[in-house]
Amino acid sequence: MPEGIRPVVLAAGKGTRMRSELPKALHRLAGRPMLGHVLAALDAAGLEKPLCVVGYGGELVEEYVGARADVVWQKEQLGTGDAVRKALEVIGDTAWILVVNGDLPLLTGETLKALVEARGPQGSLLAAEVEDPSGYGRIERTGEGGLRRIIEDRDCNEDERAIREVNVGAYLLPLQPLREAIARVGTQNAQGEIYFVDAVTDLAAQGRLAVVTAAAAESAQVNDRRELALAEAALRRRQVERLMRDGVTVLDPDTTYVDATVEVGRDTVLHPFTFLEGETRIGEGCEIGPQTRLLDSVLGDACKVTFSVLEETELGDGTSCGPFTHLRPGTRTGKQVSIGNFVEMKGVEVGDQTKVRHHSYLGNAAIGRRVNIGAGTVIVNYDGRRKHFTRIADGAFIGCNANLVSPVEIGREGYVAAGSTITQNVPDEALAVARERQRNIEGWVARRRSREE
Repeated sequence: MPEGIRPVVLAAGKGTRMRSELPKALHRLAGRPMLGHVLAALDAAGLEKPLCVVGYGGELVEEYVGARADVVWQKEQLGTGDAVRKALEVIGDTAWILVVNGDLPLLTGETLKALVEARGPQGSLLAAEVEDPSGYGRIERTGEGGLRRIIEDRDCNEDERAIREVNVGAYLLPLQPLREAIARVGTQNAQGEIYFVDAVTDLAAQGRLAVVTAAAAESAQVNDRRELALAEAALRRRQVERLMRDGVTVLDPDTTYVDATVEVGRDTVLHPFTFLEGETRIGEGCEIGPQTRLLDSVLGDACKVTFSVLEETELGDGTSCGPFTHLRPGTRTGKQVSIGNFVEMKGVEVGDQTKVRHHSYLGNAAIGRRVNIGAGTVIVNYDGRRKHFTRIADGAFIGCNANLVSPVEIGREGYVAAGSTITQNVPDEALAVARERQRNIEGWVARRRSREE
């Protein structure tokens, strides 16, 4: 991208129609706040570090953007023109300013590049042809096809409301002429605010300002919860189509939910009602779903997860999981691990080729390679105040319905008999039996029946 272009993102609004205490820019869709999608588009366009104008809930917005953007405050909500004016007070030495509304989550880096490449002497703005222009500023053209002015929706007369070419909310403008134009803008409008588009119209009157047409889908603004849901669906569909182009099989795109932040390797198959969220990374040749949720999890190649929930979990190559498994934060497995139905883990490291087949809870533990965990095994890791750690060495065998009371260690190739409650360490290659000796009482049933009769 050419140098001397400073992006400015307008993210000061409360978003009254969202009916929320959260700033509009921070409402989430497809895995990140709305503002995050705009920042991602600026990154994709190769533009320099943006300046965000914040106002309502600005502390939260400032915390979110962190080092990704500089921040300037608009303390009073006096209109978009005032917001840009606040940015101009601190913007420093640059030739051009790229102003983008913070409620355009569908805008792409490619479109922003086109906006820069098409600029005229007075800059360029983004427009789109939409089926329903309600809520948008209308683009009024000159007889030669240039921009005459932008009319905000609330200021349109009946004829102007019929115009379907609308202002998207992205502009590339020369800095010094913009400063002068903003200074001339008044508040003679339905809102009694300083409209930034009036400054844009002023610049258009002074010379050619190119109008770049964007795809209608990218023009979608988010002003209420309904529009938030529509934008979410569009982003989700865009992400699923990208995955399919990259070699991922999605059996039913309409019931597959993939955040914009997720990466999936080729030849992986996604079944219906799969939810891939956050910073999830999936390798090649995996099979995920149906009815599976992965949050901030990393899977190697050739993994299989079905009817399960994984949170902040890492699976090694060839690991299978499910059905009905819940892997909680801090769980990490090696390669070719088998985790079966109704297993819950939290904060556990599992070595290669270990098997946890059925009905077990394992928490705060390190489990070695080629270990067999029998059905009904429970690591008793919590004493009511603190959690304790358990170690199970390579090749150990834990029988069914065993309780391992932490802290405890099971040695290399140690055996724990079924039904045992283990409270002491088990040496290497030892068998631990910790249960009441069986005693059979002959004739007990007949005597009981006689008493009841």
